[in-house]
Amino acid sequence: MCKDLKLIEKIKDEKVIPCSAETELLLRKASKSGLVDYVPGSNNFSLKENIEISSQQKKALDVVHTVFSKIETTGIQKTLNSAVFDVLKTIVVYPVEDETKFCNKDGVVFPDAKLLVDGSTAKDLAAIIHADIAKGFLHAIDCKTKQRIGAEHKLKNGDVVKIVSTLSRG
Repeated sequence: MCKDLKLIEKIKDEKVIPCSAETELLLRKASKSGLVDYVPGSNNFSLKENIEISSQQKKALDVVHTVFSKIETTGIQKTLNSAVFDVLKTIVVYPVEDETKFCNKDGVVFPDAKLLVDGSTAKDLAAIIHADIAKGFLHAIDCKTKQRIGAEHKLKNGDVVKIVSTLSRG
């Protein structure tokens, strides 16, 4: 954590995300070892029931509470999200095969998520899925609105899309 007020003043106009990698690592290790329930990026964790912890472990978890009280989360997930979405300008799109159930042919709901450059089109998504699907591209379906969209339709973050093609994979 930054204690140097001069440094804070110097970087006040920059995008800064306070973070603690050490706290994130501690929580992930504690979660992996079965001591706590923790979802990366969340602003809390809970001690598993019927778990005895040592005084050293309690001290470490108290440090985590202190970090959370000052910066809300470990900041690591927020930093990664900022790098991917803000700096690299990407969006997440969910390709599906069944536009009503949002699943693949095996019934797995939201089976995939694709990171695309902001401004990518439905045909770009088809090409990322498979070159043959892009070659036979007819149209796509915006699964949320149930509307047909063309090859040059610009996708938005969070879109759920079915690609309709004359060709299939491989």
